[in-house]
Amino acid sequence: MNRTWFSQPLETVATWWRIERRDGVALGFTSHDRDIIFGGLRHRTAPGMVPSAMRRSASLELDTAEISGALSHDAISEDDLVAGRFDGASITMGLVDWETLEAESLFAGTIGAVGREGAQFSAELASLKQQLFRELVPRTSPTCRAEFCGDGCTLSVAKYTHEAALSELGNGRLWIKVASADPADFCFGWLRPVDGPDAGTAFRIRATQADWLILDRPLSTGAESGMRVILKEGCDHTLSTCAQRFDNAVNFQGEPFMPGNDLLTRYPAAQ
Repeated sequence: MNRTWFSQPLETVATWWRIERRDGVALGFTSHDRDIIFGGLRHRTAPGMVPSAMRRSASLELDTAEISGALSHDAISEDDLVAGRFDGASITMGLVDWETLEAESLFAGTIGAVGREGAQFSAELASLKQQLFRELVPRTSPTCRAEFCGDGCTLSVAKYTHEAALSELGNGRLWIKVASADPADFCFGWLRPVDGPDAGTAFRIRATQADWLILDRPLSTGAESGMRVILKEGCDHTLSTCAQRFDNAVNFQGEPFMPGNDLLTRYPAAQ
């Protein structure tokens, strides 16, 4: 049944929005003065959060929306925003009748840039139309364009993902040691804590040095040795690594032997 919203002088309608973070946490909110349960999720009242006007078009022009509000709700804390737990999360917004629980989605997309000013936060929302602006024909590259164990790579994620425990932290929790792991295998991979304040948050491993893994940002203050983590091995996306380490050169998504742009500037040498 298609409903025409706001067709009557007085209606029992509230706005709602649902956030699904990349770590698997799903959160629901509503502008109503009490919690509403529909679609298999409790949408908690969040009077401090306000969705902006949503603009939709029938063309390929991007739909736009924004959420702003106070950092007062337990489910959205300043620490989580700073840690990037909401970056790239999928979001759906719409209307719901709080009496009949009839609901309709008006906007679907992902959370882009999240800003904070004092006790207020704001989040820009990117609609699903943004996927239409992806490059369909990939550009040439001397290194592999595929995400390691992702589309095109074909390697198994489970095979190169390991459970381990932190054995030592150093340099302001930016350097870590992991028991029973060869650091060289995890350069350019990622680490996701299972315990502690950073549970569920992914940290990129940008380099290794001796027995240390160097993260792209430090772990939180409460991180300590003995905490469980999930580690995914990394790849430097070169043909030699793909062939020698992973025996996967047949799926290499790059052109390592193609001449570069400097070929156009070369002059013939006299014999």
